Amino acid sequence: MKLQAELVRLATRPVDMRIGVDGLSLLVQQVLGCPPCDGTAYVFSNRRRTRLKLVCWDGN
Repeated sequence: MKLQAELVRLATRPVDMRIGVDGLSLLVQQVLGCPPCDGTAYVFSNRRRTRLKLVCWDGN
């Protein structure tokens, strides 16, 4: 599987890694005002910056 993002955005504030993809998508919509399915990859990290989560729409 190959994902191609037009743009990559990194979150500057840490997020709770227990949040699933639906919660992260909601953060993208509420905080950034962007649809999570716009071709952009959104990257989130935990407080210690030891884990990353990526939200990127694959077209499905």
